[in-house]
Amino acid sequence: MLCTFNQIQKRDNIRERTKEEMSRFRGANGGNILDKFVIRGGHPLEGEVNISGAKNAAVAIVAATILCDEPCIIENIPNISDIGISLEIFRDMNADIQVINKNTIRFDTKNISKPNVPHELARSMRASSYFLGTLLGRFHEAFVPLPGGCDLGDRPIDQHLKAFKALGALDDIQSGCVHVKADSLIGSQIYFDFITVGGTINAMFAAVKADGYTVIENAAKEPHIVDVANFLNSMGADIRGAGTDVIKVRGVKYLKGITYSVIPDQIEAGTYMVAAAATRGNVLIKNVIPKHLESITAKLRTIGVSVEEFDDSVRVRADMGGPFIKTNIKTMPHPGFPTDMQPQISTLLSLAEGTSTVTDDIFDNRFRYVSELRRMGADISVDGKVAVIHGGTLKGAPVKATDLRAGAAMVIAGLAADGVTEISDIFHIERGYEAIEDKLTALGADIKRVYVPSKNDLAMSV
Repeated sequence: MLCTFNQIQKRDNIRERTKEEMSRFRGANGGNILDKFVIRGGHPLEGEVNISGAKNAAVAIVAATILCDEPCIIENIPNISDIGISLEIFRDMNADIQVINKNTIRFDTKNISKPNVPHELARSMRASSYFLGTLLGRFHEAFVPLPGGCDLGDRPIDQHLKAFKALGALDDIQSGCVHVKADSLIGSQIYFDFITVGGTINAMFAAVKADGYTVIENAAKEPHIVDVANFLNSMGADIRGAGTDVIKVRGVKYLKGITYSVIPDQIEAGTYMVAAAATRGNVLIKNVIPKHLESITAKLRTIGVSVEEFDDSVRVRADMGGPFIKTNIKTMPHPGFPTDMQPQISTLLSLAEGTSTVTDDIFDNRFRYVSELRRMGADISVDGKVAVIHGGTLKGAPVKATDLRAGAAMVIAGLAADGVTEISDIFHIERGYEAIEDKLTALGADIKRVYVPSKNDLAMSV
């Protein structure tokens, strides 16, 4: 069985310990890839929950340590499988990784000598594309397989390559691998044809040590872009305007080592907010930045849920009775309603009175989970980019997680449904949620991880 950082024993040989830690961490929360969640619904969530570090910031910041000229320590890293895969990539590239505790890691990348990312690992997550920008920024060359991750339709990296080309790099794709190379990187004007989070971050990575001045226009404004810029600036980069649609980067020659803490996860917080509402619960959600949650908070209040904000926490209550109210939602880039919260809020709307519509034109396959909700009795029809939701009740059923956020939606549905829900393919969920079953159990949920034996296990038992 795989285990978390908490279960890793210290050893005298740092290199051997690193190999052990990385192989174990890939399973993130201690499970087998075939495990499933069994949820008995009908229990209101009550109590307090602490939110982990932001997945979308952490995977980028971890990749950014390649640009650092000294060792650095990253704190508040979520203990999730996407981070585990990142660490295995580092190990394969001969970086020195020291796990200090389950959420703190020391990175020393000076021993990386080749700008190559292994194919199998890169195909396991979307964020492997960030190694393009960091390796290009450091070595002026990168070989990275086309990234994997959740199947949400076509998510091309053409805007990433457009940014690299503006800085002087050439690119080609052969046998599923992206090769970018530049004799030198020169600051330039970059304009994105559409807002792209990954492209914005990769443009910053490639520009941070380029010669001269780079202007990134039509940049994405998500909180994790600001966090990545803050991390780079703390090391000595000169980046201004992160969080606006124009980012300006003046290249530097050297980035010093620092200790840095990742921001709280906006989407994990939003997921627990919706879960508290769907179960008619009362939950204090701690270690958050309320401003990052404004679009989620506004929609929950429209639906009839009480949200009280504090300095670094929010309290969500839906235990006062009264029906959930229908509403219409359209996902948009930040500061609009995030696409990563669409499956979760749609699950809540399936419990509301009346008819709601949800429009999501950011990803092609974002409504794949709808067929799973229908198994639980949801009345939802999808026409292209629009889902029409007729509110009602949910009943437990066997379902599967089709991707990370759809998996979170299935968990919420199971918690709110009458009866027992079994969720398979939960490895998707563990890509972005640290110890989700432990946190939910502490809030009063009846959720259990069930080991599903593999074919090899069954064969050995015969």
